[in-house]
Amino acid sequence: MKVTLDVNGGEHHVEVSPWKRLLDVLREDLRLTGTKEGCGEGECGACTVMLDGEAVNSCLVAVGQCDGRTITTVEGLAKGDVLHAVQRALVACGGAQCGICTPGIAVCAAHVVDRGLVIGRDEAAARAQVRELLAGNICRCTGYQLIVDAVIAAAREVES
Repeated sequence: MKVTLDVNGGEHHVEVSPWKRLLDVLREDLRLTGTKEGCGEGECGACTVMLDGEAVNSCLVAVGQCDGRTITTVEGLAKGDVLHAVQRALVACGGAQCGICTPGIAVCAAHVVDRGLVIGRDEAAARAQVRELLAGNICRCTGYQLIVDAVIAAAREVES
């Protein structure tokens, strides 16, 4: 099947089985290796991408479902050489360690921040909200505190 994908603002045509996972098409056919496979079962969030503006686990999506749709991977968060606020904050706050979960967390967090889902000035409530919004992304290295710090910092930057 020939599938047309709008990935990170560019149109791509791939000849693949419609049952091939979106994750594998991104990594193998399009060579966008930023998206990682953690569990392959939709449990860890390492493979999170945006599909038509919604965060999804690409390991659970058949590419045949994506024909004509818009996909944003971690590579597409930056605008040229300018990193997304979440990417800058993850670096500044030390919210990335081994790197397996980082792309999925960055995409999910960008989705959260860009939609203004972190609301209010109450720090404790905002932290609890970020933890809930990122609950589908598992990190075995950080303990989440630095990731939460980064998302809060990015949200505050985007708000101002």
